[in-house]
Amino acid sequence: MKAACRISAEALRLGGAAVRPGVTTAQIDKVIHDYIVSQGARPNFQGLNGFPGSACISVNDVVIHGIPSHGKVLHEGDIVSIDTGALFGGWNGDNAATFAVGHVSDRAAALMRVTKESLYKGIAAARCGARVGDISAAVQRHVEAAGFSVVRTYVGHGVGRALHEDPEVPNFGDAGRGPRLVNGMVIAIEPMVNEKGHVVTDGSGGKWNIRTADGGLSAHFEHTIAITNAGPVILTQGKEAQQLV
Repeated sequence: MKAACRISAEALRLGGAAVRPGVTTAQIDKVIHDYIVSQGARPNFQGLNGFPGSACISVNDVVIHGIPSHGKVLHEGDIVSIDTGALFGGWNGDNAATFAVGHVSDRAAALMRVTKESLYKGIAAARCGARVGDISAAVQRHVEAAGFSVVRTYVGHGVGRALHEDPEVPNFGDAGRGPRLVNGMVIAIEPMVNEKGHVVTDGSGGKWNIRTADGGLSAHFEHTIAITNAGPVILTQGKEAQQLV
């Protein structure tokens, strides 16, 4: 899983590096696809439940599952969430981040910052003996204190031989509730945070392109982490050694 997660992390980094005004989401997807394949891995989103891309690339009010498109051009001031992962040796990695396209508004920058901070608040709560609800409560508390809203319809999840496994890891809930975290468990924590309301609706992409109902911005950050007796370990940390939190 460490190898799958390292590939996933580098694919995300390269995708983020390709974000700039004038680039299409299909071009970013190709960068991600070509890197993952070059490592002897497979993009684990491609074909999952019929998804056509190697990565979900979601712009502005698209919360998740944005379909890469040659017709979707990024513009100065946009924010774009990239969610991708790799299947390597039968194991999965999964990670996401939101990137600014050039200069963005103060509100967009704050949304991105708070969402990323909430991810690390959740990771810090992911300790052996704790409950999933401890992660959920830590994310929700930080997001709502900043005046933003967590998405309740979609959640984090276990990761392993399958990309999506038990347990579900919501971004809201009560501390001390839910499945207990034990040594060796691997989960994806992924705050999805909206500028305004948490309600989302299907957009023009049918079951994909999940948008905010009110047209507000949305941000998304995710790491795959391992629960260990020494503390949570971020597996999708990048080329450097995995980070113990």
